[in-house]
Amino acid sequence: MSDTELHEKIKANYSKKFRSIGKRISSALKRSTLEVENLSLDEIHQATTTIVELETAALQADVQALLSKKDAIERELERASEALQSTKYEIFNALEDEFAENESALVKLHQVKLQSIDLYDILNEMVESAIISALEKDIDSDLVESNSEVIKEITFEAIKEGSLNTIRIRKILSTILLTAIDVAEATPTKAEKILSSTLRGMRSGLVKSIDRFKKRLEFMPVEAKHILIEDYDTIIEDLNQTDTLFSQVIITQASESSTEIRKILIDLNKAMAYDLQELMQISKETADVMKERFSSLAKMAIKKADIAMNSPKAQEAKRMGIQAFGVAREALGTALKSAKDAMDKK
Repeated sequence: MSDTELHEKIKANYSKKFRSIGKRISSALKRSTLEVENLSLDEIHQATTTIVELETAALQADVQALLSKKDAIERELERASEALQSTKYEIFNALEDEFAENESALVKLHQVKLQSIDLYDILNEMVESAIISALEKDIDSDLVESNSEVIKEITFEAIKEGSLNTIRIRKILSTILLTAIDVAEATPTKAEKILSSTLRGMRSGLVKSIDRFKKRLEFMPVEAKHILIEDYDTIIEDLNQTDTLFSQVIITQASESSTEIRKILIDLNKAMAYDLQELMQISKETADVMKERFSSLAKMAIKKADIAMNSPKAQEAKRMGIQAFGVAREALGTALKSAKDAMDKK
């Protein structure tokens, strides 16, 4: 029987008048005069596919409709986020005009702006502008200090409000370093000072971010604690390898740079090994605070997870795991038997 014939036969005999799915399937197979023991794998596949399509047609339509809404919402969210960011820029530009005559107030306003704008979207451009501004002073003694300080603040502001996980931190640090490399390549005589001060600033900004996280753990709201507990093991693991992450960012960017820049970055990375002690120390302290305050809550979350493992969905996953093992064992047994038969014939 062809796939099309089998599909049409089951479809014609499938009735929703029965309340349970089991009775619908049993009736359809019986009325279709299908002998289960004689069905091939392809026929079972086709029969199953047809039944799934008939039973889930309405749900599939609902899912597609919701996905369409989800896409529309995501586009609208992106548009609204851009409008929000744009409006913030407009507000600060207007305030800068009002504060233009007062240098002290203007500096304070810029500090507020740095804390109020979503920096990740403009991180590349902002770092480039900051480094070039430091270069324009053209005083070697000030370049390292001023650039270190500004990179420290940019790193801190970019990291502090988001999730403290390695993927996000790696992206931020990589973006900052890559921008510094671009400027260094365009200014080879100052390359080492640009890169060393950038790395110092990145390290200090990361230390400051982790220290802030450690201090906030005690006053973290209940909602945030739940998020923290769900990601407890990951955060602890991430905190225990911040020094490795920092070095990896440097080595990765070095491997993708010119020979001159690569040598500078590798030398700086070796020289910074001792300086990373502060980063390792604050990370260890933060991990210890987390363990002290939240390990009991994390254990409670594990108990809840154990309860969830008894849910219908978890039980079905367990059943499928056992079934998959059975399929693999059967396939292996067939292969071994075929190999043995072939050897016996020889």
